[in-house]
Amino acid sequence: MSKKISIGDPSSVFTTYDLGCSTALLCADYELLTVEKNDPRKALFVFRKQRGIEETANKYFADKLEVKARSYFDHLKALKNKLYSR
Repeated sequence: MSKKISIGDPSSVFTTYDLGCSTALLCADYELLTVEKNDPRKALFVFRKQRGIEETANKYFADKLEVKARSYFDHLKALKNKLYSR
């Protein structure tokens, strides 16, 4: 039985407004739980907090993270579809 995750609980989720970082996290196999669009000008990407997610995000922002280009593009396209299909 899986544990219920509270999206408002910072100990169980990792959040970012950055589309590029979210795409990179998906490439690194982190689980996207939801995309919250409470503000029409920006979206909050909510990931399940897992070991290493903060370090992966930090590597992305430091330009030290390597991902497969095709995987990045495919995940970016899927995220944009989620953003604009609502």
